[in-house]
Amino acid sequence: MSSTSARRSPAGPDWSSPMSSPNSRRPAVLDGTRVLDLTHVLAGPFASYQLAVLGADVIKIEAPDEPDQARFQGSDPQLSDAGLGTAFLAQAANKRCLTLNLKSEAGRRVLRELVQTADVLIENYRPGAMDSLGLGYEALSRLNPALVYCSVSAFGSTGPKRELTAYDGVIQAYSGIMAMTGEPGTAAIKCGAPVVDYATGTTAAAAILAALLHRKGSGLGQHVEVAMSDVAAILCSSHLTGYLWNGAHPEQKGNRYPFATIGCYQASDGPLMISASNLRQQARLWHALNRSDMVKADNPSRIRAHAEEAEALGRIIATQTVDHWEHLLQAARVPVSRVQRMEAMLADAHFQGRGTLHRFEESAGPLKGLTVPVAGFRLSSCVTGVSAPPQRAGAQSRAILRGLGYGEADIDSLEADGVV
Repeated sequence: MSSTSARRSPAGPDWSSPMSSPNSRRPAVLDGTRVLDLTHVLAGPFASYQLAVLGADVIKIEAPDEPDQARFQGSDPQLSDAGLGTAFLAQAANKRCLTLNLKSEAGRRVLRELVQTADVLIENYRPGAMDSLGLGYEALSRLNPALVYCSVSAFGSTGPKRELTAYDGVIQAYSGIMAMTGEPGTAAIKCGAPVVDYATGTTAAAAILAALLHRKGSGLGQHVEVAMSDVAAILCSSHLTGYLWNGAHPEQKGNRYPFATIGCYQASDGPLMISASNLRQQARLWHALNRSDMVKADNPSRIRAHAEEAEALGRIIATQTVDHWEHLLQAARVPVSRVQRMEAMLADAHFQGRGTLHRFEESAGPLKGLTVPVAGFRLSSCVTGVSAPPQRAGAQSRAILRGLGYGEADIDSLEADGVV
């Protein structure tokens, strides 16, 4: 499952590893770009992690007495007790860690000095909180007009809910995602993965990159705002558009789609997800099942025949195993997969060869063996990846302060005063 497990294709770019190597000639997109990460939990840290994957120098800044709460959450109690919970480790590689008490003037002074060396600042405090500390966009852009300042929040900086805090589950509930998830008539249920958090982090990273691209021409930074509630609405785009067009509200449909040839059916030994979406695929499906009589010439006919097709599919699929149907339908070029646990995907030879994960080895010390996702994309001309394992809170505080010109006595004083 390491990022080096794939092999080079005879032709085309070498996708074998997202990591740079000592002899690599591929540059990192954000090499030389400094990012100050003042975020916590998931959406904000994931945004800065994606920038770190692209080669940015990310400095994670946490309060000395209240570090990122994700550090204390995860599947390994011992790591959580040590402030290195797996919920934190998943998006903490390639980041240097600085502790800084922004409630103190000395801490704010250090941040202002860092801002003058930075390209990007990301924060996810309640709207107005950074302004109250004199660290909002207007104040910091005067120090560094080229700064791209990204604010991530639950509901954004405008509107009646602007001061409310929320997490992924609350936004899923607010946006309607929970209400449309599950079998008809059952209790609302959240998605198994924190999809709003990850989508918000991905959106923020894309917006920051857009602002950096704009800066290449203008020389000026700007304020980027990302609201989790807005991102959740974007995730529901097709449902939202349909409702606003004719009032067709998205209801719970379980695994049911408008076409019966898209859906989850029970094989003799487990569930099977079939997605014969277009007309060509539905024809291949029915031919493979020896039911050419069920092939439809147009999509309206498929919709009208939903009940008949669903009944036929349910009856046929139940006669054989998941393994049988996967092999038969994949050979017929029908999109299909057994419903499986995540561990099965991780053990699959295809996924292992994709280089999506990176495993840290001896140089990671106590985190040897830690395996983390890197990114869901690849660049043929630029290196992406991680090399430095996640760090304890404040692990690089002294080194970062030295880089700003602080002497050892000054740093000792800041530590004694609880500033770092």
